[in-house]
Amino acid sequence: MSWGPFEAIRDLRPDGVLPQVTPIRRLLPDLPSEPDPYAAGLAALAPLAAAVRPGQRIAVTAGSRGIHDLVPVVKAAVDWVKSVGAEPFVVPAMGSHGGATADGQRDMLAGLGVTPESVGCPVEATMETVVVGHLEDGTPVHHDALAAKADGVLLVNRIKPHTDFHGPVESGLAKILAIGLGNHAGAAALHAGGIPALGAAIEAAARMVVAQGKILGGLAILENALEKTAAVELVTADGIAGVAENALLQRAGSLLGRLPFDELDVLVVDEMGKNKSGTGMDTNVIGRCWVHGIEEFESPSIAAITVHRLSAESHGNASGLGLADVVPARILEQIDLRASYVNALTSGAGGARRSRLPMVLADDLAAVTAAAAMSGRRDWAGLRLARIRDTLSPHELLVSPALLAEAAERFDLEITGTAHDLTDASGSLRSWGEA
Repeated sequence: MSWGPFEAIRDLRPDGVLPQVTPIRRLLPDLPSEPDPYAAGLAALAPLAAAVRPGQRIAVTAGSRGIHDLVPVVKAAVDWVKSVGAEPFVVPAMGSHGGATADGQRDMLAGLGVTPESVGCPVEATMETVVVGHLEDGTPVHHDALAAKADGVLLVNRIKPHTDFHGPVESGLAKILAIGLGNHAGAAALHAGGIPALGAAIEAAARMVVAQGKILGGLAILENALEKTAAVELVTADGIAGVAENALLQRAGSLLGRLPFDELDVLVVDEMGKNKSGTGMDTNVIGRCWVHGIEEFESPSIAAITVHRLSAESHGNASGLGLADVVPARILEQIDLRASYVNALTSGAGGARRSRLPMVLADDLAAVTAAAAMSGRRDWAGLRLARIRDTLSPHELLVSPALLAEAAERFDLEITGTAHDLTDASGSLRSWGEA
């Protein structure tokens, strides 16, 4: 890669000595867990048997990244459709992802493990849509053309708090129906009204598609704080964007993993990506949204965030990188600007703002040192610094002495190793577990 204007920063490293870090872990007893998501999915669908006739073509959705048991739950849906004599096919429900192309979305499903071989049925994709109606403000409601031609549609998605807004319906079945199956045109249309209006738009659009009479219902996946399946539940069509989905959202919110500290000077995030969160880093974990500037949640409060790698599963989509303050220069080589910008612009102003480039410095050490300089703390001996692998794993951390002293007094945290330098002699982050 030609560094061009970034050549001058390759040797730039702010002054300061970072404190050592010690591994700790948050204890998470009594987490709900579903040992067999496939069997749970099959069992949950039993009440829908009378709604499907032999020979009908049924579309099964797949699309959201980062779902631990996506493949077995989708396969359960496919096998159940076969068991009642119908013909299933999988359709991507990804909005604008995959570069807003059918081939790109098929490739992304394959990257998630969803292939004709793994789920046992064809995977069909298109960017074409039909408009099933308009919202009160005139916004068109798009629906995937393949799903619209099917005799029925069975949704599969995880329910969890949204990264941009909170309301009766957030990330879940209504969203996969309204935005995921809206393809690029539908996702762009609903996001164009801005984040404050997005929740209500998703609810109204989902109900409009349900009113067409082809939505059978959905398998809702709930995950625990370790990002493992906690439950697989059926939501019938009349419960999508309604009371039933909201009840599952409340359960999902209570299971969400969070950082064990409310105030940090520096958070070091090894890896971000679309398989971690729609915003690359879960805003519910880092406490930043930045839809209309620098909006933050009440907790946690983090002065500066560094990100050091883009996940391979993101396929270069760096949407959300603007939530960080500093990155090492090598991350520039991992970014596909087209994929990032298509996703960001489809998401509206908030997505575009979150895709701005943070400060770029030479290496990991330079990035973290710069973040510490931004913290406003004169004495770095008291720096409240934590490192996590990603926002899916906020329960395992490397922490500075200031946080270690607090951890030693808490019953829900345990120290799991000894202190060591954050980076090695080359300025790279040391591997986890290295003392």
